[in-house]
Amino acid sequence: MTAPAPAGHDLWIRQFRPARPRAPRLLCLPHAGGSAGFFLPLSYALAPDVNVLAVQYPGRQDRRGEPAARSVAQLADSLVRLLDPGDSTALALFGHSMGAVVAFELARRLEAGGHPVSLLVASARRGPFLPPGPSFHHLGDAAILAEVERLGRADSLPPEHPGLLKLALPAMRADFEAVETYRAAPAPPLRCPVLSVTGADDPRVSPADAGAWSAVTTAPASLSVHPGGHFYLLARVAEVAAELRHALGVRAGGGA
Repeated sequence: MTAPAPAGHDLWIRQFRPARPRAPRLLCLPHAGGSAGFFLPLSYALAPDVNVLAVQYPGRQDRRGEPAARSVAQLADSLVRLLDPGDSTALALFGHSMGAVVAFELARRLEAGGHPVSLLVASARRGPFLPPGPSFHHLGDAAILAEVERLGRADSLPPEHPGLLKLALPAMRADFEAVETYRAAPAPPLRCPVLSVTGADDPRVSPADAGAWSAVTTAPASLSVHPGGHFYLLARVAEVAAELRHALGVRAGGGA
């Protein structure tokens, strides 16, 4: 008998496509200002061999009425309470940009609780022990929107809808605050493999910065660089899906 999902599970964690029984889970965490829907194409590319689960942070879309989290720790603490410790299915984490450090902190919490993840994928994010980058959350709306434009659009709202953009700004500002004030505290290194994936032309993350994720684990770490910028994934879903299948030990249509 399957245990009921913890309260709030369906608000936070979305499944877009069914998966085969015992398929490894891949919990995907979006970027600042992003939503679970960013991972819809990846979900389609990996189903049914990988159970792609995407996180919907509070403060946006159907969760607009909830206050947005203002720290990475708050997000990681919320998520660790939602994951069933009795589920023995392999769990990997995929975080894009801000989501990468949320995934890192979640992996730390799970490992400390005796439930290590099978793989940490850090996408479009510099290593967490590098000096912090520029800060925008304390500036005006125009500065935040300019940074969004600099990074390129993903599932952000288009500029021809300024009213909708205005509605999205509070959550975007809270996300920027969370990631810009984050500092990785000293802790034992992870024991899971780490895959860092980035775009060759990302204006905020160089390949060397992405490669610095190797410092967070005692297990093998690898770096994959794709053509594109901060949202390289939008045009490279098939390639990244193939890398994930290899890293997770699954093959299309054939299981593990």
